[in-house]
Amino acid sequence: MREAAVRVTFDNVVQRFRIIQERPDTLREAFAKFRRRTSYHDFEALKHVSFQVAEGEMVGIIGRNGSGKSTILKIIAGVYIPTSGEVAVNGSIAPLIELGAGFHHELTGRENILLNGLLLGLSKRDVMKRESQIIEFAELGEFIDVPVKQYSSGMYMRLAFAIATEVNPDILLIDEILAVGDGEFRRKCFERIEQFRTLGKTILFVSHDLGSVRQFCDRVLLLHGGELIEDGSTDFVISRYESLLSQHVDSLRTQAW
Repeated sequence: MREAAVRVTFDNVVQRFRIIQERPDTLREAFAKFRRRTSYHDFEALKHVSFQVAEGEMVGIIGRNGSGKSTILKIIAGVYIPTSGEVAVNGSIAPLIELGAGFHHELTGRENILLNGLLLGLSKRDVMKRESQIIEFAELGEFIDVPVKQYSSGMYMRLAFAIATEVNPDILLIDEILAVGDGEFRRKCFERIEQFRTLGKTILFVSHDLGSVRQFCDRVLLLHGGELIEDGSTDFVISRYESLLSQHVDSLRTQAW
């Protein structure tokens, strides 16, 4: 039996951002502050994070807001370059990390299918071959020829998910985008995710929906304050996270008293 290839590797990755602590509100303030030293501090969104994801795995990434979950996906997608450490990605990527990312709001849904397909590495001929399947899956009807600036968040999600999964990537990145869909379409999306798993695709899934994480993920990473504090079986890591949340709620109640 062939050993599964490693699709994603993070080795001691640090992601640091510079936070500007004061911004001029007017042109006069900008000139007044020009001669003064700008105040800032460095914020580490990820702190020495290491893990690997193998071909065919669906890995959940959970944690409170600001823990670094989305930062990991953006590094894998190439949006961010890590401050230090090594990142290796082996395979084509379809990122679903922000609603509307990659869409040109003045173009129609049909025109954005072509644009996004080209951005994801397909030729124009390949995109045209897949266009009808994308439109059918997205269920946008006549809105496919309407500028996407008129789309609701749910319509964005439908089109983005249909494009990303139809281009047949090796690695699919999903960051909370399914949270805006209606129940029936979310079911349809998860059916396609199951098909991807059957085909041996690699999926990284960021979500606060612990039920979906428990149902679909083979393993889970738990982030806290930019650190990877657990990497293990789905049930164990979710239980650890729920314990942390409970401790946080108890702490807030104590402070309130």
